[in-house]
Amino acid sequence: MFWRLSAFYFFYFAAVGVYVIYFPKALQMAGYSSFEIGALLSASPLMRFFAPFLFLKHLRLDDKTFLSALGLMTLAVTLFWPALRHFWPLLGVNLLFGAAMSVALPFVETRALESLNRQSYGRSRLFGSIGFIAIALWLGRILSAPLDAVAYLIGTVFATALLGAAIVFYDRAHAHIDRAESDGPFHLADHWPLWLAFLLMQVSFGGFYNFFTIYETAHGVSLSTTSWLWTFGVICEIVMFYFQGPLLKKNLLRILQVTVFVTALRWLLFWRFPDNLPIIFAAQSLHALSFALYHTAAITLLHSLYRRKALAQQFFLGISYGMGGFLGALLAGKLYGETLFLYESLIAFGAFVVLSLQNRLTKK
Repeated sequence: MFWRLSAFYFFYFAAVGVYVIYFPKALQMAGYSSFEIGALLSASPLMRFFAPFLFLKHLRLDDKTFLSALGLMTLAVTLFWPALRHFWPLLGVNLLFGAAMSVALPFVETRALESLNRQSYGRSRLFGSIGFIAIALWLGRILSAPLDAVAYLIGTVFATALLGAAIVFYDRAHAHIDRAESDGPFHLADHWPLWLAFLLMQVSFGGFYNFFTIYETAHGVSLSTTSWLWTFGVICEIVMFYFQGPLLKKNLLRILQVTVFVTALRWLLFWRFPDNLPIIFAAQSLHALSFALYHTAAITLLHSLYRRKALAQQFFLGISYGMGGFLGALLAGKLYGETLFLYESLIAFGAFVVLSLQNRLTKK
């Protein structure tokens, strides 16, 4: 199980790497404006937000649903090729792609948390970071036309779908996931400050995920060097995933507060020193906290708070990476300029303040 999950993470996050690092650049090369890029990239996270609500009563996150999502994901990514230079068709394809992605990762994350201990989960999850690095380094060298990014997106998504199917067909013993808990209550309001903090945290990542490559190259940093900046951040992430096990035995809410505060500091460094490579590399080292430790602490905390664990993971991805990613992409497209990361820092600090309210609710 460990190696099948690890291989899935490798190709899934390689696909994410293409989509996050190079697809915005490919869209810019294809002639889209910064606002159009933000609008196009907001479609996929928007679908991640809406999809979990269907699973409250109407759908079940089981093997059949997961396999259907993999099929939709491969169909959607194939349509990127003919739709690339046409805004409205490309927007529609992004909506389909986001709908499929909203199911695929929560299903696998839940299976991983059920099957592996916390230390093994981190070591399996780090293969996703390795896939992200591999694609970042390779495409940073060869990307010369928009269709280059599309071709690699298609290849990595197809591999992801095949490995996802392998998880289902070779691990039937775990097919019960989310069935025993499908009729239980699920209330977001019980921990509303936590969910609001998840939303704000991801909104603050809008500038980073959608415009960091464009932002750095606009300040004189080469595309190749920018790919190394992405890679260095992910290397730090890998180290954290490997060694984070003991940290997860401590107060998870306190860990979230620390990681969110560090994220606000990270965006401040991007704003003040956009062309200072030593400082930007130092800021990228904080990705170990603002992504790796934050992500694992968040999903582990939700796993302990909610009985419907798979649905909790869906809502985490839907509210944070979904609605947060949607609002973050639109806001970053609107605010793109010299002060973009100053605004992102203020938003991340807002998430830190909101988490203090959750801390008070927990103590009551």
